[in-house]
Parts: sequence; structure tokens; C-alpha cells
Amino acid sequence: MKAIKAKRLKHVRRRMRVRKKVVGTPERPRLSVFRSLKHMYAQIIDDTAERTLVAASTRNADVRPADEKATGCAAAKAVGRRLAEKAIAHGVRTVVFDRSGYRYHGRVKALADAAREAGLVF
Repeated sequence: MKAIKAKRLKHVRRRMRVRKKVVGTPERPRLSVFRSLKHMYAQIIDDTAERTLVAASTRNADVRPADEKATGCAAAKAVGRRLAEKAIAHGVRTVVFDRSGYRYHGRVKALADAAREAGLVF
């Protein structure tokens, strides 16, 4: 139990260290990523107005790949593509990437690459 708390505390510290440096503005909002064991969530946030502009996750029916059981990198790519489409429709083209303390690897990298391919600049 103690090891789990220590691991969680390390993650929170990493996330706060990243968040000190990454701030979303109206011209360049923040793309924030959260990953759980099953799902992937991403949202674009304007920190000055404290408002979420666009959000997408694997829990949304329009984001899920054709194969319902698709998880991992395939699902993260779908979230990244859908988030970029929504952002461009909302008028957002450039963002600041907030990896939330996660390593830029695997699902986080897949989401970021898919968002870039779909037209977001960061």
C-alpha cells in the first residue's frame, strides 16, 4: 500500500513540475492528456478563462474505432484525430502540449502524433 502511495505522489509531482511551465492562452491553449488503464482522455483548455474549449475521449461513441475492443495506441490515435478535428472546427490551430507527467511514449505519443497529422501545431 505504501508503494502505491509513493508512486502516485511521484506522478503528482511530475505533473505539477510540467504544469508550472505549460500555460494555455486564448491564442495558444493547452492540450491536456489523461490516461487511465482502460481509456484515454484529451482536452484543450484556455487557462486564462479557465474554460475547456474542446474534449475527446475513448468513452465517446464517435471516437471509438470500428473494433469496439480496440484499446491502446489505436484508440489513442482515434482520440487525437477527433480532438484535432473538433479543435480546427472551433478555430484552434496551435496548442501547447501538456503530457500531465506521463512519459512521451506509447499512448501519449500516439495521441500527439495523430493530432499533429490531423492539423494541430505544437
